[in-house]
This record gives sequence, structure tokens and C-alpha cells, in this order.
Amino acid sequence: MKPAPFSYERPRDLDAALSMLAANSASAKIIAGGQSLGPMLNLRLVQPELIVDISGLAELKRAEVVGNELVLGALVTHADIEDGRTADVTRGAMRGVAANIAYRAVRNRGTIGGSLSHADPAADWISALAALGARVTLRSLAGARTLAVDAFVLGALESALHPGEIVEAIHVPARAASAHWGYAKSCRKTGEFAHAIGAVLINPAAASARVVIGAIDTTPIVVTDAAELFGGRIAADYKQRFDVRVADALLVGAGIDDAAQRHIHVSVLKRAVLEAAA
Repeated sequence: MKPAPFSYERPRDLDAALSMLAANSASAKIIAGGQSLGPMLNLRLVQPELIVDISGLAELKRAEVVGNELVLGALVTHADIEDGRTADVTRGAMRGVAANIAYRAVRNRGTIGGSLSHADPAADWISALAALGARVTLRSLAGARTLAVDAFVLGALESALHPGEIVEAIHVPARAASAHWGYAKSCRKTGEFAHAIGAVLINPAAASARVVIGAIDTTPIVVTDAAELFGGRIAADYKQRFDVRVADALLVGAGIDDAAQRHIHVSVLKRAVLEAAA
């Protein structure tokens, strides 16, 4: 299929892009890498009157370490992260996630900001960045605001973006040397969207853990105080203490009634825990 007719603009800078969005907020869509919006246009799942192409905006391509965090512009691609063209304050965590997103052709063009904006529960960055404790800055002509990634995603294909706003940058905290990272997903075949994701950031030295169960039909389950998943305390033996019954109860609480689906999610989360402990 082919898209419905639309007007096309390629703004020269961020202010121009925001002005176009403000003037056409009800009928405009942003395109960058186009890996999500392109298929939706072709299938006519969306029929905007205006496409605003932000792929040339240098302001959104920055990647720099500021203080104790990495700041990534929204137009940084998955391949940029995979290939090490950005600094890696996560000690390999983000590079590993990026390298396993879809196919190389997708990673070459797909952007981290576009992935977050699309808010597909099965997309990797939503779960991974929530587990890493990342934040996202949103900008409009009225100014900027910053949200935790897990507060930015409101539901399946639903984000906290207001009309006229775009994702400007992602802020990723540095991973402590003592923190362990695990990320696992289940796909029917390579390159497909996951139907279960588990992400964990566990720091036995600090007795802390962030655990995310993703690729469910709503917002990911983000557990910021995850001691209950490990018998009440985070310690060096967390691998042995992981409690599948608590993980299953979290999924029940999220409305997942199918026992087989819960089993897949719990198994994938356990894989992530084992990877972190390896």
C-alpha cells in the first residue's frame, strides 16, 4: 500500500521544527529514521496532513557525557550506540541492547528518540532505559520538561508527549562498577519484536536492584525496590534467591491472566537475572 497524500517539510533547525508542530499539532507527524512511522503510513494506520522531517537537525544528534550521565540526542541511531560512536557510561549494557534490535538495516536508520516516541511495549529501549534509570527531555516552544522513562510511557503506543512536543534528549546515568546488568528477550525469530523482555540492574554492594518486565500489552512493570523478588534482600547470592512466584504475582497484578504467557515472561526475567550474575 501507499500512504495517503500529505505535505512535507524539512526544517532547518529545532526552533523551526517546533514552530511547524505548534502550528499543525493536530495534523502533523514527525519523521526521523522512519522505521516505525514509515510502515504505519504505508498501511494508512496514520494519515497526517503534514510530515515534519527532523532527520537533518544537528541539535538532536549530540552525544556527550555531562557530569555522571550520558546525554543522547533523539536522533542518535541504534547503530551509533552499537558501534561505539557514543560514549558508553553503562559499561556495555546499551551496546548490547542496541546490537540486538531488529536488523542492521533498521539499526542504521532507527533512532533512540523515535523508538521511545513510538512507545511500542515490545521495543527494546523502553524496557532497557527504564531499568537503567534513564530520563527523557521533551521540548516545545513553551520550554522543556524532563521525565523518567518509566513515567514517559503511559501505555501501548501511548506516551506523555503533549501536542507540539518532541523528544529532545535521553539522559542515561553511569552504571556503577559494582552493578550487574542482565537483559533478555524472547522472539519467535531474529529481528521480530519481542513478546517477552526482562531487564535487571542489580548492585549487591549497594543492596539495590531495578527490575523491568517488558513486552506486555501495557506499560512495562518497573520495580525500583526489587528486594521482594530476591527473598527480601539484595545480596551477592541474588541468583539463588530469585523468586519466580513473586515475579508471577507481579504479572497477575498487571492483568496477565494467561498462565502460559506469564511463564514465558518469568522465564525470560530469570534469564536476565542469570546473565547479570554470570
